[in-house]
Amino acid sequence: MFGIIFRFLAADVVAAEPGNPLMSTIIMIAIFGALMYFMLYRPQKKQQKAVESMRSTLKVGDEISTTGGILGKIIQIKDDFIIIETGNDKTKIKITKWAVRAVEHREEEDEDEDEEE
Repeated sequence: MFGIIFRFLAADVVAAEPGNPLMSTIIMIAIFGALMYFMLYRPQKKQQKAVESMRSTLKVGDEISTTGGILGKIIQIKDDFIIIETGNDKTKIKITKWAVRAVEHREEEDEDEDEEE
């Protein structure tokens, strides 16, 4: 798909200025740079911003999973650390906030479900 676009643009640039191959090369590099920005950099920044937002909105009672695969419920939040409870024996683990991969279940969702019933 991109090959067709590049060939079309390159043919258009070369047809416009047949005597200047340097200019067409510069234009192709600029187009390639713009495509790289919109295809790779922007989506990565959006994803990174979403993860940071998720980590900053963590609350006591949320059930989370870590990058190491540990599932637990948040019982205490400090600056850069979180203390979670895991398992039936209520084992407490202290982890860093950046190790949180996803929120599996929010506590406020439970409250909304209870109010509806």
